[in-house]
Amino acid sequence: MLPRCILHVDLDAFFAAVEQRDNPELRGKPVLIGGSARRGVVAACSYEARKFGIRSAMPMAEAIRRCPHAIIVRHNMERYAEASAAFFKILDDYSPSVEGLSFDEAFVDLTGTERLLGPPRDVAVGIKARVLREIGLVVSAGVAPNKFVAKIASDIDKPDGLRVVTAENLLAFLHPLPLTRLWGVGDVTAATLQQLGLQTIGDVARYPESTLIARLGASAGRLIAALARGEDARVVEAQEIPESVGHQETFDEDIDDSADLIPTLLDQADRIATRLRRMELQATTVVLIIKYDDFRQITRRVGVPATSDSQRIIAAALRLLQQVPISGARGASVRLCGISTTNLVSKHAPKQLMFDQADTERGERLGATLDKVEDKFGSDIVKRAIALAKKK
Repeated sequence: MLPRCILHVDLDAFFAAVEQRDNPELRGKPVLIGGSARRGVVAACSYEARKFGIRSAMPMAEAIRRCPHAIIVRHNMERYAEASAAFFKILDDYSPSVEGLSFDEAFVDLTGTERLLGPPRDVAVGIKARVLREIGLVVSAGVAPNKFVAKIASDIDKPDGLRVVTAENLLAFLHPLPLTRLWGVGDVTAATLQQLGLQTIGDVARYPESTLIARLGASAGRLIAALARGEDARVVEAQEIPESVGHQETFDEDIDDSADLIPTLLDQADRIATRLRRMELQATTVVLIIKYDDFRQITRRVGVPATSDSQRIIAAALRLLQQVPISGARGASVRLCGISTTNLVSKHAPKQLMFDQADTERGERLGATLDKVEDKFGSDIVKRAIALAKKK
């Protein structure tokens, strides 16, 4: 059996990098992707912002306190999805086994490709160069005999990193690293291990596995002991269809009238439909997400005929909205709303014909036409009238 060779690739500061690529005025500046300064959270940030201790999921207000001159940019999922699709298209040229972990991160199985593609380091260099040239984004890459070590290798020299770890130097690379690098070791587990006098991955590898099992439980103890020894038997599993495509928004001010949610839901449905069409997918379930001012969150879902038509998606979302209590007087004001589409299928998959099939196909064709218009003239060229009224 050929020794395994796994490549992990990760687009550096992906969302922020796309914004900086598309807007030269943002380059070299601390950029925060997310909602309002008062109510939002940081979805992503540039490396310039990270120097101030800012990280993803931090409240935007805290991020601004740390870096008052940071620039807040609303996320644009359509552009991120487009960049992601181009990224994965490049990866597909190097292996049939590409496992996407998110928009900007993937494992690529290079086992047995050396005769065709050359040494793994050269492959990683070639991918980095192509992504920079064709998409304008920077990739960090790691090559190793397994997924766990490849992931660490890509992260170790960020940004624009490249590290190759061979079977011969695997433990020399792995063992000096802090034990928090181990998958499955969060704050609680790390504290438990540190109470045992362990600090590095090497310390964990040398510690009796039976004691780890006794302290952490059989499953976690065995997993952490194996990873500390550099053992990870998981294979790269290609995942062609994502679990969901969605969009949500936190409001600057709470909303206590369901009618005021409709413009936002329409915009979200349009964005989701565009992403589905670009990925050649259709949704069979629509989910409405509502978070109240007291942080309670509820979801409602409904099945729909396979669709990437925004009118179908919004119709389902509005039916679900009727089931949701919204009233400032009853203490049920809304701070966040969103739509998610799940149970996705390929648009080419066989489907049962519906009585309103003609209307369905008309909506799909209209959406495809709008996509072409936006590709040529920009995403702001066509807007719903209700969205323009909302801005006035």
